Amino acid sequence: MAVGRGSAVILGVAAMVLMVVVSHGGVAEAATYTVGDDGGWSFFVSGWPQGKRFVAGDVLVFNYNPSFHNLVKVNGAGYNECTTPSGSKFYRSGKDQIKLAKGQNYFICSIPGHCLAEMKISVNAE
Repeated sequence: MAVGRGSAVILGVAAMVLMVVVSHGGVAEAATYTVGDDGGWSFFVSGWPQGKRFVAGDVLVFNYNPSFHNLVKVNGAGYNECTTPSGSKFYRSGKDQIKLAKGQNYFICSIPGHCLAEMKISVNAE
């Protein structure tokens, strides 16, 4: 059977489609993490992100009792000083789900004394 130019074009297109599929095969869905694992958003949780790899779009789930705690997305100064600078975003549902932005993401509990008791996390999303 003779193979003409049309066959070569079809094979070329098939190879290009295969390369596109293979090159995009590594794209993964966003991951969901429960902050503090079974302990939830609580005191002494600041070390929880260590050893984990986060990417922009991953979702952090903060589970806590809203009668005793809250969640505030702050900037670096707010994180370091345990303060809520102007523009900080407050959450109070007890089951907050936050999508990570690329770069550093900072969260604290703004109830007096809680942030100082390490109820805060800093997460870097690639």
